Amino acid sequence: MTEDKTNLLQIYFSQIKAYRLLSFEEELDLARRIQWGEKQCRQRLVESNLRLVVKIARSYFSPDLSLLDLIQEGNLGLIHAAELYDPAKQVRFSTYAGWWIKQSIFRFLVNKRRIIRLPQRKEEILKKIQRAYHILTQELTRKPTPKEIAGEIGVSVSDVNTVLFMTNGILSLDAEGDDPNSEGILEYHEDYTYNPERVFLRKDSKAAAMKVLNTLTKREKDILMYRYQFDGERYTLKKIGRKMGISPETVRQIEIKTLQKIQNNPALYNYSG
Repeated sequence: MTEDKTNLLQIYFSQIKAYRLLSFEEELDLARRIQWGEKQCRQRLVESNLRLVVKIARSYFSPDLSLLDLIQEGNLGLIHAAELYDPAKQVRFSTYAGWWIKQSIFRFLVNKRRIIRLPQRKEEILKKIQRAYHILTQELTRKPTPKEIAGEIGVSVSDVNTVLFMTNGILSLDAEGDDPNSEGILEYHEDYTYNPERVFLRKDSKAAAMKVLNTLTKREKDILMYRYQFDGERYTLKKIGRKMGISPETVRQIEIKTLQKIQNNPALYNYSG
C-alpha cells in the first residue's frame, strides 16, 4: 500500500471514530423517521455504522486489493441497507446491514478479478447460476454439476459452460475448498441462500400462522403442525395416526375439515392478535 493511501486511511479512520454508536432504540427511531422521509436520519444511521464496514472490508483484504476500494464498495451496501431497514422486524441494524455490505464487496471482487466482461444476457444467466448453485448445494449436500444447474434454471448445459468459461475460471465448479489457491463459485459470488428480507418475511408468516393455529382445538392444531412441517419434519398421515392413536383416514378428514374451517372464517387467517 502506498504512503498516500496509508495516510488517507488513517484520516478516514480518525474521522469515523467521531461518530457515536447507536443503541437499538435509537436505530429503530431513526429507521421510522427514514420511512417518514427524513433523509438526515439515514445519514446518521450510515455514519454510526461506518466502522462495521471497515471491519468487514478488512476480512476480504489481500495485497492485490485496495482496502479503500473495499471500504467504498461496502459503504454502498451500507447505504442500501439503511434505505431498506424495517424497524418493525426488531432486528439490530448491524445484523441486517452486514449482509448487504458483504454482497456489495462480493460483487466488487467478482468484477475486479474477472478479465472478460459479460454481455447483458450472459450476466443474467450468471446470476441464475449463482442462485442455483447455492440452492442445489444445500439440497444435494454436494457441489452440483453444470447439467444439474442447467436443469434448475432452464438453460442448456452449453450456456452454463460458456458463462463459466467466460468468467475466467472464477466460477469453477471443480475448485476444491481446501485448496488455498482455488477460487470457486462459493467464495466470490453472492450467497442467495440468505436474504434478510426473505428470512424476516418467513418469520412473520410463521408467527401469523401460529396465531391462527392457537385458535383451533388441540387435535386440529397438532395435525396441521405435523402435516405442514412446523417442527421441521412433515409427517405422513400414517405416522400422525400412530402418534395420535387414530386412523390415517381420520387424520385426513380432520385435516380437510380444519383447513375448510380456516378458509371459511376470514377472521382466523386475518387474525392480528
